[in-house]
Amino acid sequence: MEHWMELRTAMMVARLGTVSAAAEALGVHRATVNRHVETLEVAFGAPLFQRHARGYTLTDAGQDMLEVASRADEMFGDLAGRARGKAGQLSGALIVTALAGVAPVVMPAVRAFHLEHPQIAIEFLAGAQLARLEHGEAHVAIRAGAKPEVPDYVVTLFRHLRFGLYASQAYIDRAGRPGPDELHRHRFVGNIGPAGRAPFTQWMNANVPPEALALRTTELSVMLNAVCDGLGLGFLAEHDACGRSDLIEIMPPCDEWSTALWIVTHVDLHRTTKVQAFLEHLRAIRPDETSGE
Repeated sequence: MEHWMELRTAMMVARLGTVSAAAEALGVHRATVNRHVETLEVAFGAPLFQRHARGYTLTDAGQDMLEVASRADEMFGDLAGRARGKAGQLSGALIVTALAGVAPVVMPAVRAFHLEHPQIAIEFLAGAQLARLEHGEAHVAIRAGAKPEVPDYVVTLFRHLRFGLYASQAYIDRAGRPGPDELHRHRFVGNIGPAGRAPFTQWMNANVPPEALALRTTELSVMLNAVCDGLGLGFLAEHDACGRSDLIEIMPPCDEWSTALWIVTHVDLHRTTKVQAFLEHLRAIRPDETSGE
């Protein structure tokens, strides 16, 4: 491929931030690094970096270059792995991203993948900010809510997460177990208002007045801790509440209070051996669900 050597050099400058660091990592002279970057900038007809006293930062054209070069580098690495033999020789890193609350349902696949391929470094990025798969920020994303519609994404249904209303035994000992017509007398953990995206938001808005909230939060892990500590009633994911003797089910999980989880990969990396190997483990733990795809 034309300019592949120059692309790898520019990619190293982008990742390390300086010409000297890139030269050391590549084992070449600084002049070679500068020449490769200049060759690319002439070929693309645009500057790839902004030069300043502390190093190099990418321009918009440089960001595009890094995005394409990173995916190409990943695919060449996968090709080299295939040439070495079987899946047992996979190497490199695998980056998975999901909301922190989704980790318990994904971790069995992560564990199985690690045991099968211990030489691969696995990174789990947890947070509400969506990783840009097209920029190589993650290999596999687990997204909650509506099905992602990005054209270059490969999207399949993983499972549905259902939520139910729970209270701790400590709360019930203090305030009593609420019946269906007594919920208005009790305290809640969660949030109300138009901004909520949780599947139980509509119910909370219709049934919980502001003064009944013992704690406002939209973070599911905080809700779990608060409910377990007896602050009030709260909606918890079925997998978080299952098997906990200290939690009492007030209203059972149902499809109305559920959200879809989607497995998302970028089309350029979807068929790589490493990603496919991890997807196999995700599919192995996926419940038998056919609706919502």
